[in-house]
Amino acid sequence: MAINRIVLDSFTVFEHVDIPFSSGINVFIGENGTGKTHVMKVLYSACQAVRIDVAFNHKLVKVFKPDQLKIARLLRRRKGNTQSKIIVESDQTQISAEFHNKTQKWEATVTGESKWEKQLSSLTSTFIPAKEILSNSWNLEAAADKNNVDFDDTYIDIITSAKVDISVGKDNNARKRYLDILQKITTGTVLIENEKFFLKSNGKIEFSLVAEGIRKIALLWQLIKNGTLEKGAVLFWDEPEANINPAHIPVLVEMLLELQRSGVQIFVSTHDYVFSKYLEVKRKQTDPVTFYSFFHTEAGVTVEQNAYFKDLKNNSIVKTYDRLLEEVFNKNLGD
Repeated sequence: MAINRIVLDSFTVFEHVDIPFSSGINVFIGENGTGKTHVMKVLYSACQAVRIDVAFNHKLVKVFKPDQLKIARLLRRRKGNTQSKIIVESDQTQISAEFHNKTQKWEATVTGESKWEKQLSSLTSTFIPAKEILSNSWNLEAAADKNNVDFDDTYIDIITSAKVDISVGKDNNARKRYLDILQKITTGTVLIENEKFFLKSNGKIEFSLVAEGIRKIALLWQLIKNGTLEKGAVLFWDEPEANINPAHIPVLVEMLLELQRSGVQIFVSTHDYVFSKYLEVKRKQTDPVTFYSFFHTEAGVTVEQNAYFKDLKNNSIVKTYDRLLEEVFNKNLGD
């Protein structure tokens, strides 16, 4: 398993959390502002830090983009808080970062980076942001390098990952099965020309002219096609259900379950009842799937976990749907 635990002390909305993870699919739910995406960005930064050309502390500020790239701004803003610590563990080793309210730029103290790089050197990771970006990919990386645009690294990195073509020869059976399923939804394949993305279906269509939900599915198709999502990879996906036709959610869920069965560890954040319930319904008894509920307390955000969505005690999605059903029931009685 690539990532099995995170500990955050006085970091953004968290006073202290210690979260163990599943080797399969990890589903984060909770209201806005409870730090779901923050946890995924920390984990993604740690995964990227297995590369010898990527430093953990620098990647943190590149994905969070605090003002003037000052990591000190990621300290939880509460009276008395002066020190923050991050620990990310795999089943082999761990990496940590510590900084305080006077730390300059991204100069946090990082521990365990050399061993982290050595033990996890073959790890690949991908972060799919909530907002589709491939339709704006042309020249974006160059513009970002010159500070002409202000996107965090998750957007720049996903463009780079989508452009990579490391597949050789014919697709293996598993990959072909995934691609055939997704192609029924996208009704085409992804084509890259002159750093621009197109959907190839009875000719080529600019990504900007394709529905955003279809573009997101096409991105998943491309990542599977080019070998980015293979055994041993880690996938982070922020709100996969956003802008996707609800009719396609079951297929998307089945794809994620198949990916984890093939050895991909997955982290997703969601606000969607249908997506969450389909994960619960379609999973097999042997599928390692864990749900995490992020919620506010006086001591900061707390995280509850359970193997089943329905058994979470602090479930903001279910509470909202229960309120809706009650209002519908009352309205029907009133009529």
